[in-house]
Amino acid sequence: MTKEQLHTTLHSGRISKSQIDGLVMQLEKRPQLAQVLYQEVLLEDKEGTFNASWTFDHLMRKNLSLILSFFEDFVNGLSELKTESCIRPIAHVCEMVCESYFKKKQPEFVQNITDEQLEKVMASCFDWLIGPMNMAPKVFAMTSLYYLGLKFDWVHPELKLVLEESYASGTTGYKNRAKKTLDKLAKLGV
Repeated sequence: MTKEQLHTTLHSGRISKSQIDGLVMQLEKRPQLAQVLYQEVLLEDKEGTFNASWTFDHLMRKNLSLILSFFEDFVNGLSELKTESCIRPIAHVCEMVCESYFKKKQPEFVQNITDEQLEKVMASCFDWLIGPMNMAPKVFAMTSLYYLGLKFDWVHPELKLVLEESYASGTTGYKNRAKKTLDKLAKLGV
């Protein structure tokens, strides 16, 4: 698969889950196209489509370490995202990165991601958590922020405040994750 073929496939109308799976299999064989795929996410966000973002999420589920070669570009693009259909899968990728860095402590993530990059993830996650969007990106963002608060001590009190203020208006899934997160914060003495 070439860069041009990837672009054509992503822009040929809505693609199905099985087509995404096929694309991911092809992209795993051409890891250099992972960054190209992320650039397609940024392009699609401006167009209001989301084939690339869903494909990117599924590729990262298969091989998250692919993101490390262009992680600076990834974090710099986060604040550009405006469309919820693109934000949701990218927020999920942020959650996976934070879990790899903080929970799993995978050396390739811990050694290659800077504090400045984590701060960019943190800023976008707070924007998504307090912004006017559906709950799925908020749920991914709150989990990322919980992990980020293990490194940046001011995050946990702010996260607790946001969750307490938004709990009552959340969906069942949001409330469930918020309660679990608040319980974890309480165990840490926050």
